[in-house]
Amino acid sequence: MPLELFQFNHRIVRIEDRRGKVFTGAAEAFSSGSGLRGNGREEESIRIGIYRFFESDIVNIEPLPDVEILRATETWQQAGAYYVRIQAMARKHHITLRQEFDMHDTPETKYIVVTDKAFPIATARLYPLNGTDMMIGRVVVLPEYRRQGIGTMTVLACEAWAGELGYRKAVLESRDNKTAFYEQIGYRICGSPADGDTFRCVRMEKELDERHG
Repeated sequence: MPLELFQFNHRIVRIEDRRGKVFTGAAEAFSSGSGLRGNGREEESIRIGIYRFFESDIVNIEPLPDVEILRATETWQQAGAYYVRIQAMARKHHITLRQEFDMHDTPETKYIVVTDKAFPIATARLYPLNGTDMMIGRVVVLPEYRRQGIGTMTVLACEAWAGELGYRKAVLESRDNKTAFYEQIGYRICGSPADGDTFRCVRMEKELDERHG
């Protein structure tokens, strides 16, 4: 039975593919063969961030009407970012508030906050390094929402916002045991691991897609 992928266009969805992997994010639907006729796949497809799924690759797709991606610019929205970081990072890893909230956490800082039924479940922050590079950091997902594609969705939302603001490169510092996650969404290692205040980290970079700009 056809999935009729266009009904999910511009909605937040969760997709399970034939490999058993789960992806969550804002969907963009494409008609049969759009831009990919050379591979013989004449069927509808749908894209979440950098991932594209053909109809025959999808085991299950469902809309997530209660999940929202917020660009937190108001105090009550920023409080959601702080809540997730305290619950999922500071308490778990015994990080003091002074360590967790640094000079880059200000009322002017840009945060992405993901909510489920208006409750904050994930966050990340953005701040410029220079006129072309945007730093993405403090990417945190509550434990009960991990392995559902929420982290990927959060990072991609940061990239989209940075691109719209005119930045051409996303930069982040990954824990050295998490680099594979970022490599899967297009980041590359550009430095040697170094000891931070709490974790051993490595710098990674990604050129932003021109369609974000």
